[in-house]
Amino acid sequence: MERHVLPVSSRSRLRRKKERGSNDLAVVNSILDEGLLCHVGFADGDSTFVLPTTYARVGDHLFLHGAAGNRMLATLASGVPACIAVTLLDGLVLARSAFHHSMNYRSVVLFGTGRHLEDPAEKRTVLLATLEHMAPGRSADARPPSDAELRSTLVISFPIEEGSAKVRTGGPIEEPEDLGLPVWAGQLPFAVVAGVPVADDRVGTMGPPPSYVVDYSREQDTPDARPPPAEAGERGPARSK
Repeated sequence: MERHVLPVSSRSRLRRKKERGSNDLAVVNSILDEGLLCHVGFADGDSTFVLPTTYARVGDHLFLHGAAGNRMLATLASGVPACIAVTLLDGLVLARSAFHHSMNYRSVVLFGTGRHLEDPAEKRTVLLATLEHMAPGRSADARPPSDAELRSTLVISFPIEEGSAKVRTGGPIEEPEDLGLPVWAGQLPFAVVAGVPVADDRVGTMGPPPSYVVDYSREQDTPDARPPPAEAGERGPARSK
């Protein structure tokens, strides 16, 4: 049976701002598909680490990859529990008071245990999916990984089965007595915008940059994870941000 929501666990249950949370898989996947970078938290020996890395989602799994000697991936392959977070920053929220400044964002936090992917065909599929996640259409142009490159690459499969999304939208939440202050307040939207492509200047034969480079965008054709702003006059608790 196809899943539509992530089950709520003691780790994924939201304690604060529950109204901003979601365990809807469509929301979770849309955030994962738009993001490019995740942060992986794990314990190794007497230390705890949080490290950034790229990823790709294929179905109900996230896939991480890197060199066979990568410490983080080797630790995950051993079965150590991990937490993976993806955050999209949508803007700054500037309030009249210093206390109520905030940020608009979409985020996903996943919990689980990774699995070492050893089958060469599966690894090849994951590496090509990572290219597609970075730039849709790229896997058809780039040389696929060789057998030697596959052997030197460690791939971890991480299930999307425990976690949740959290989203903040809209303007500042103000104290009524601050609304008359002569201070500008509002939202400063952020977005990922690609610059002008810069070609590799080493010897080689290249045509013009492909359309997926020239027209690059992170917008997804998946359900929008951003709920509509609150109606005018709607207000949360006095100390909520």
